Amino acid sequence: MARANGRSNDWGFPRWRGYGSERGATHVRLCDRHGCDAPGDRPAPKSPNSPDRWMFCEAHAAEYNKGWNYFEGLDAEEAAARERRERGEGAAYSQAGHYAWGGPGNGTRSRDEMRALDVLGLEADAAFEEVRSTWRRLAKANHPDVKPGDAAAAERFRAVQAAYEVLRAAEERRQARPAA
Repeated sequence: MARANGRSNDWGFPRWRGYGSERGATHVRLCDRHGCDAPGDRPAPKSPNSPDRWMFCEAHAAEYNKGWNYFEGLDAEEAAARERRERGEGAAYSQAGHYAWGGPGNGTRSRDEMRALDVLGLEADAAFEEVRSTWRRLAKANHPDVKPGDAAAAERFRAVQAAYEVLRAAEERRQARPAA
């Protein structure tokens, strides 16, 4: 008469069964959105500065964060002060910009470059040749020698010049950077 083997394979080390292969049912947290039965694996804060979190599925987390405004309730001056303070505290991360997660968008342009492109009226992915041709066209159109006595044109000329300087310096840094 053969005796049934009642011995577990979970004794000692190494474990003979894989980790996570327990015999009991695994607990899956569902999305906190009413009526959704997808797994809730994306945390979202219930309120600012609160440790409590909602757990949403990907679709409902995107919906929840769509209207999120970090600077809500602050006037422009307070928002600028907070941004300056937080940029100062996170200055060490700016050196990681070459990993493409240090700046806005896809990481190829800094915030100052994006503002300069807005001044020139160009898209975020504009090539430097397009930047140069747009700069020349706008500088010629708004030059103080072409429009003497026009204060608005002089101000536009200064803004275009400053924007071009920012973009030119960034392009020179890119050219000087060694290829990885």
